[in-house]
Amino acid sequence: MISSITGEVAWVGVDRMVVTVGGVGLSLMCTPQTAMAARPGAHQTFATVLIVREDSLTLFGFEDIDARDTFEAVQTVSGIGPRIALALLATLTPDELRRAIQSSDHAALTAVPGIGAKGAQRIVLELSGRLGPPSTSGSSSAGGSDWREGVYAGLESLGWSRRDGERAVSIIADRDDLGIESGTPDMAAVLKAALQALDRG
Repeated sequence: MISSITGEVAWVGVDRMVVTVGGVGLSLMCTPQTAMAARPGAHQTFATVLIVREDSLTLFGFEDIDARDTFEAVQTVSGIGPRIALALLATLTPDELRRAIQSSDHAALTAVPGIGAKGAQRIVLELSGRLGPPSTSGSSSAGGSDWREGVYAGLESLGWSRRDGERAVSIIADRDDLGIESGTPDMAAVLKAALQALDRG
């Protein structure tokens, strides 16, 4: 198993990046938040999971071990594969997932594309007590004007259009509780609010 890689970030897209390790460019699938934290030309380390299929080898990259371990744990739930697990981490931080499971917050889980009411019930039932308690520290954030592009990228990676993203941004831009005005928005919370705005729309 490839549990981590360290190398130079060669290219960053919406939901993937290329990291050069020993002269070889490795393609990593990732959440928009992880992509936003990557800086082309920088030497960075990413926690990784290699998923082997009969016809493919796919490497998934994460900012930290907690996100990687959560990604793997979520896939032990029946009916959830890598795509939905990655969508879940694009919508909820690991701590937000822990809180949702702890409080049986099905609404937070069904905000994730691909997770319905039954899927939310299975996540709560099968992961209860397995991810540990939420930490007291805050979620990771992305700053300044990047937040709009982060929303567009995140929603596009989940199947929404750029126009949908612009509509969601116009709805949530004035919300004081997301940290937008302070210049340090919590991107997980912003993406969740954008998804909820689109669901209501």
